[in-house]
Amino acid sequence: MNWQTLISSRRYGKSNAPRPLEERRTEFQRDYDRLIFSAAFRRMQNKTQVFPLPGSIFVHNRLTHSLEVSSVGRSLGTDVARELVRLHPGLEQTEITGMGAIVSAACLAHDLGNPPFGHSGERAIRTFFSEGEGSPLRRYVSPGGQELSEQEWLDFTRFDGNANTFRLLTHRFNGRRRGGFVMTYATLAAVVKYPYGSERAVAKPKFGFFEPERHTYLTIARELGIECLEADAAGLSVRYARHPLVYLVEAADDICYEIMDIEDAHKLRLLSDEQTAELFLAFFEPGEASRLTESYGYETDTDDRIVYYRSCVINALERACVRTFVEHEAEILAGTFQGSLIDHLPPRLLGAYRHCEEVAATRIYRCKEVTDVDLAGYRIIYTLLSLFTDAVLYPAKAYSQLLLAQVPSQYEVHHPRLGHRLMAVLDFLSGMTDIYALDLYRKINGHSLPSV
Repeated sequence: MNWQTLISSRRYGKSNAPRPLEERRTEFQRDYDRLIFSAAFRRMQNKTQVFPLPGSIFVHNRLTHSLEVSSVGRSLGTDVARELVRLHPGLEQTEITGMGAIVSAACLAHDLGNPPFGHSGERAIRTFFSEGEGSPLRRYVSPGGQELSEQEWLDFTRFDGNANTFRLLTHRFNGRRRGGFVMTYATLAAVVKYPYGSERAVAKPKFGFFEPERHTYLTIARELGIECLEADAAGLSVRYARHPLVYLVEAADDICYEIMDIEDAHKLRLLSDEQTAELFLAFFEPGEASRLTESYGYETDTDDRIVYYRSCVINALERACVRTFVEHEAEILAGTFQGSLIDHLPPRLLGAYRHCEEVAATRIYRCKEVTDVDLAGYRIIYTLLSLFTDAVLYPAKAYSQLLLAQVPSQYEVHHPRLGHRLMAVLDFLSGMTDIYALDLYRKINGHSLPSV
């Protein structure tokens, strides 16, 4: 792979028409602006990140998380581009100088496809089809896929928000324009963390695109010259190397969710002042940690000190990831780089990061507030999926007609083929906010009525 072809401003679903003379933004900046002004992005303000949607204490939701990831991603991309131009002066004349904007936009989009209630929502969808009320639908699968194909069934039973993000960005929904968001090829490729379909998602249910978007990804990969790592017996590409900028998007996400979850836990008093300060200062050598402590002073408000330590940790991790990317550039371009940039951190940073992961797993992700949301979210999504699946199976029923009338026209719940109808139900459900899903659940169950 080479940077000249990897950084392409060509837009998916649109010919390369001349840009208006008055347009001063780069194509990659336009990607960012297109995302941040979209309804799909705004909906993330009512989607759970980890903790329940806030009352008096404002912790992160999907929208604020994505904005922070985008900020870190912009720094990573800008710093890496600067280093690459220094090492390879000829790159200065290419679009690599827009790398910061590409990574920033991809970071902004990386969680767009997550269903309500986060990972609990994903699990509810997967288990509904794999072991729940939807499992009998397996009988509709046929070799020809007249109603449902084997690949579509794998998409449902291994449903992943990552693949749904790529669908949301590229799919032409009913009545909408060709190409979805009509993003640049470089930004779209930078979003695909797992560049293969659900048939390769064996160890864990993580993959990059659903079957309807497979051709879209292959088109983008060929255009950008992304390395094919595996082909099937017919010679068709089934697994690709990551676009190099995926590593920067992944690093920005890893840094933000791990460090910001610790800060949120401190705000909610799940972690004490001393525990949180100890976790953050562990990222630094003893002498440097002492200087950080002295520079801010013990008389300062404790919350402010924690915020200062957190900012220093993010800065240290960002600089280390830039060094790692530049040092391993050849492997990344060859598609042979193993693991994430975080996996290659220097020992002290890696040890402190892993300790934060352990604390988060035991003290945060298993706390009552989080598990209560998981339980409720699972039940809400499972119930809605059961009702709407039954509706698209038996649309002539009076109750089915009432339910399907709730679905916006952009979702093809009346398509003649079952596979398309089921995918339309998932499009509808995954686009809901937590609050909308809860409200619809209550109305359907007769627990609330619309006010007059």
